Amino acid sequence: MSKNLIIAIDGPAGSGKSTSAKLVAQKLGFLYIDTGAMYRAITYLAIRSNYLGDEDKIIELTKNSDIKLDFINGLTYVKVNDEDLTDKIRTPEVNKNVSNISRIEGVRKILVKIQRQLGKTEKGIVMEGRDIATVVFTNADVKIFLTAFIDKRAIRRAKEYAENGKPIPVSEVKTSLQKRDIIDSNRKVSPLKQAEDAIVVDTSHVKIEDQVNMILEEVKKAASKRNIEIVIN
Repeated sequence: MSKNLIIAIDGPAGSGKSTSAKLVAQKLGFLYIDTGAMYRAITYLAIRSNYLGDEDKIIELTKNSDIKLDFINGLTYVKVNDEDLTDKIRTPEVNKNVSNISRIEGVRKILVKIQRQLGKTEKGIVMEGRDIATVVFTNADVKIFLTAFIDKRAIRRAKEYAENGKPIPVSEVKTSLQKRDIIDSNRKVSPLKQAEDAIVVDTSHVKIEDQVNMILEEVKKAASKRNIEIVIN
């Protein structure tokens, strides 16, 4: 039996998934995987190639994309076929189109296969996205579903844009998030939803350190149940 732990963190955009997952992974010394970055990379490449609306070409593009993620000093670096796309995948245009790319069954099949392969690490893994606990790792040791009020999520995402030098009005960000929520929650393939056995954490009024500690407590329980020794830094 594998001695690694798998922590799955799901939730809508702006719910605090990435921040929480990164900190949990750092404290445990686990591998951190941002699956959203994979879909963003394919979205960026589809936009650049003028493939939007052509599912067959987007699926073929995905097949031919060697995606590599590196988490270094709190940042996820994304390379596709050795091209660094890190600074190109978090733009309003990518945000606007990523949900439509993510709903393509052929794209999801390819990326889920890669994600499951990454989960075979022996050091433990923290993977975040929208279908990690419901599709990618239905047997994850810890399943967390983060959520928050739409207004709070919009403020957080607008702040991120501003910090990256791309200020966008909160109202515009809110509209974009609402559209993404509808697409992500209603797509036929791997919709955004809470796993039945997931622990729900509403982050609307919870400090980041508190939600991280909540997750770590669940990890401790899971590790104890499987007699796995973990060290929290």
